[in-house]
Amino acid sequence: MSIYIGLILFLVLLGAYYSHRYAWWKKAVPFQYPRILMYHMISDPITGAKFNSLRVSPEMFEKQLRYLADNDWQFFTMSELLSNKDQLPEKSIAITFDDGYQDNISNALPLLKKYKAKATIYLVIDRHNREWSSKRKKKNNSGELMAEPKLSDEQVKELLESGLVEIGSHTVTHDNLPTLSEEQKHDEIVGSKKKIEDLFDIKCHSFCYPFGLFDQADLALVESAGYTNATTVETGISNFKETNPYLLKRVTVSGKDNFYAFKLKIKTGRRGIKK
Repeated sequence: MSIYIGLILFLVLLGAYYSHRYAWWKKAVPFQYPRILMYHMISDPITGAKFNSLRVSPEMFEKQLRYLADNDWQFFTMSELLSNKDQLPEKSIAITFDDGYQDNISNALPLLKKYKAKATIYLVIDRHNREWSSKRKKKNNSGELMAEPKLSDEQVKELLESGLVEIGSHTVTHDNLPTLSEEQKHDEIVGSKKKIEDLFDIKCHSFCYPFGLFDQADLALVESAGYTNATTVETGISNFKETNPYLLKRVTVSGKDNFYAFKLKIKTGRRGIKK
């Protein structure tokens, strides 16, 4: 009898664990609320690397795109989402990439073309040979992200020519905005917009806060600079008609997620109770 009791207890605990880790029971966020997906790299994981959560494999990325296309999700850039927010169809979705990694063109673009999916890339202007992960936590200064190949300006132009990619700003240096002086904030937020517009002969409408960190001065500066929208790293799904367009949540797509976790995140904005 004790064996059966132990087995039942084990199954109850196992069920509780998976119900916490994978909140399958949570009600779906209404599909009239657009989903904004946050990616960084589309590349295979590196054994022992610190930032593998930022690496979604090309195989998994294709599986995710196929799922979205097969389930009638419609792809938009961030600026398109905002300019059409009052007439968006159900199941509207935006794919975003932070920083400007080279695999965004070598691995992601062919798949975006295959599934006719649009994306917004938040570009760091001075992205080459720069270690920014330590700007948030000094212990992150491993050099791993600095060593990752970044997009060249010519590759950015090629992405723009595809007609599928919007370029937004991720500041000049990917610094920690709340720690900066007023002049430095201006250079990072306003200066990056001007550099993107001058370099690529486009209008830059979209912004993303580095590390998701900002204060009220940053928020005001992003708006006054002429951006139409800005994304954070706060996990969730925003109601565009009620949310400040400069405080938009995103659905984090981790390289450590399995496919079931991805589908849950599309449904509710997060995999489990907290993540």
